[in-house]
Amino acid sequence: MTPGPLQLLAEYVGGKYNVLLAALWQQCQLVLIASAVTLLLGVGVGVWMSRRPRLARILLRIAGTLYTIPILATFALLIPLLGIGQTPALVALVMYGMLPVLHNTYAGLRDVDPAVRQAARGMGADARQMLLLVELPLALPKIIAGVRTMVVMNISVSTFAVFIGAGGLGAIILQGIRTFHDGMLLAGTLLTALLAMIAEQLLKWLEQKVR
Repeated sequence: MTPGPLQLLAEYVGGKYNVLLAALWQQCQLVLIASAVTLLLGVGVGVWMSRRPRLARILLRIAGTLYTIPILATFALLIPLLGIGQTPALVALVMYGMLPVLHNTYAGLRDVDPAVRQAARGMGADARQMLLLVELPLALPKIIAGVRTMVVMNISVSTFAVFIGAGGLGAIILQGIRTFHDGMLLAGTLLTALLAMIAEQLLKWLEQKVR
């Protein structure tokens, strides 16, 4: 009798859990580094954009255009410049995840009530205090919402990084497809989905706490 997909999944996880954990760790590293860089760049540029509305529209259009390029095409464009491995994968993930962080940072800062700014100025707040103590705290829920979108997207998109030698859970999924091994395919796919759901719920909880 041919074993079913669940039996193949249990056999693969039981026999190859070390390979699965190594791929999971590799993917987590890729996502964490890309998300941290995207967060720093996105919030920094978003703050700068909030002071320059005209340039902000141009930058948002550029970020939106980058977002529409398929991730595999982005990898193909980066290979001649950066080769293969984690470096082009990180650059591609940062480019792909920039739009939600940029947009939400800019929108969150622009949505701060002018009366609140006026009150802060009346209490003697300078530009730095205004940003750190008034504007960013009020915009934080929106910024975290953008980060949540970016992180979940990076988890799913990073599985394609296997095509440029960056490894991760995508390697398990691709090998499962090539060898028609349902257990391997299910293990990689379910673990990726589980990782995305856990990240989404944690950041959603953080967003609600901040609110």
